[in-house]
Amino acid sequence: MRETLVLNASFEPLSTVTLRRAVVLVLQEKAVVEQAHPELRVRAATLELPMPRVIRLSRYVRVPFRRRAPWSRRGVLVRDRHRCAYCGRRATTVDHVVPRSRGGGDTWLNTVASCAEDNHRKADRTPEQAGMRLLRTPYEPSPSDALVLALGGAGRGALPDWLPVPA
Repeated sequence: MRETLVLNASFEPLSTVTLRRAVVLVLQEKAVVEQAHPELRVRAATLELPMPRVIRLSRYVRVPFRRRAPWSRRGVLVRDRHRCAYCGRRATTVDHVVPRSRGGGDTWLNTVASCAEDNHRKADRTPEQAGMRLLRTPYEPSPSDALVLALGGAGRGALPDWLPVPA
């Protein structure tokens, strides 16, 4: 199922919705289409509408302040763009920099995407003890960065140029 990015009236990312929900919001005039799929359209008996990729709400919605993005394995893989932090190949698993058995937790700063071979080779050691070097240091994305990263997983062309994508 295709996902559509929902922006607040102030252009800040809020969430993603299904394509069906996005079309309903546009038809109810609660949102406007900011970016559409170039060749796809929704057709009905009396109207034709571009298939929305990004919609913007017509009215500003006050959102409670979210200080942190929730940690998840999928989030770590998306943050690291499914690339192993040790060798750069395709990552299929998440590795704890400081192993959980040594007090390391499930946090953004302690987990990196890893290929199965490097995760097995590092085992229950720190990267220094295993003689392995991290290609990039882990970071904690903001809630809006995590949302944009998740949508940008299909490629930069899926998002508008004016929407900032975290590095």
